[in-house]
Amino acid sequence: MLIKGGHVIDPSARIDALMDVLLRDGVVAEVALPNKIRGADDNFDAHGLIVAPGFIDLHVHLREPGQSYKETIRSGTAAAAAGGFTSVCTMPNTAPVVDNAEWVTWLRNPERGAVVNLFPIAAATLNSRGAALTDFAALQRAGAVAVTDDGKPILEDEIMRAALRLGAQLNLPVVQHAEDTRLTENASMHEGPTSFRLGLRGISTAAEANIVERDVTLAQQIRESRLHVAHLSTSDALKAVRRGKRAKARVTCEVTPHHFTLLDEDVGEYNTNFKMNPPLRSATDREAILVALADGTVDAIATDHAPHATHEKEIEFERAAFGITGLETAVALAITKLHREHKIPLARIVELFTAGPARVFDLRGRGSLARGDHADVTIFDPQKRWRFEAGKSRSLSHNTPFDGWQLTGKVVATIVGGKMLHRAD
Repeated sequence: MLIKGGHVIDPSARIDALMDVLLRDGVVAEVALPNKIRGADDNFDAHGLIVAPGFIDLHVHLREPGQSYKETIRSGTAAAAAGGFTSVCTMPNTAPVVDNAEWVTWLRNPERGAVVNLFPIAAATLNSRGAALTDFAALQRAGAVAVTDDGKPILEDEIMRAALRLGAQLNLPVVQHAEDTRLTENASMHEGPTSFRLGLRGISTAAEANIVERDVTLAQQIRESRLHVAHLSTSDALKAVRRGKRAKARVTCEVTPHHFTLLDEDVGEYNTNFKMNPPLRSATDREAILVALADGTVDAIATDHAPHATHEKEIEFERAAFGITGLETAVALAITKLHREHKIPLARIVELFTAGPARVFDLRGRGSLARGDHADVTIFDPQKRWRFEAGKSRSLSHNTPFDGWQLTGKVVATIVGGKMLHRAD
């Protein structure tokens, strides 16, 4: 396939220019100036479009095994393809928890029906109870790219220290869900004026920042360890990440589109589609996230795609499940909010979806269009205006705060391994 006439943005190769891209036998065969490549069987006209390495989502919940009424690997990866993602990393807080090599192997089996590349993240502790570490080496051999107890924190200091030490021995990232649950029991949204008005117990910024502070300190002490902070949402937690990066510790972080787009006040009158964990935060926190996205502190944008059935959301706010879907809106929200409103360059946004996440989990051959890399390509129109309709989503669940939003920036085509998996109408 020859992708002709597009504007190629490949931050890892420092390409930001009109180029043609040739894909052959599942890999990138050539990237060259326009009209220099001849003899392709299939041409894709990309004039007016951005051609980028395949986008990578480091944080999705596809709900299998055990909760296929919310999502399946087949439906979730179809949503990923529609959203421009060629690779996704799945979280282990399923039923049962993915805490052994057999379940990692099960996730990767072609019978699951994944249509994009699927990279499992396994549990860091047995049954994610935070008490005893899993067999990191066996999980890694089976194909796990990281470990985490996402949905729960690794709370005890000694367990987190042991996890980072073992991860350092194996060069395996440890992903932390940064929440001091001793401070958040029965809390359901950010602690602030809106939670006070609604009479809801609030989640303080300290509940996140205290864990990140502790973890960054441990990562600085355990020099070869790799700490990745999931769905970071507060200004104070960002300060700790910056401290770790300045000290040359191997500390990375991700943020979600909902945290750089929405505020806690958007919960309105108990709208459960705005309930997620970590919660929507204050304007001060959002501004700090926007600065960190622009200045390079943040390594990746990740969706934290968290599908739930209607009956789990359409109940009292305090009883409703945390989480929203996000695979099909992430790219457009990044272009609409980060690029158009906050003037963050498209090249930086592409980096946050490609080279950045590929570096975090060592996904070699992904996140770039270098010759010989996997033929994963995301093509999008940064000018296209469109309306997101949750009812037309490929996901089995429709719990999103963005239903009906007018967005700018539309994924036109998603190519995985040289095969066209999604093409916009």
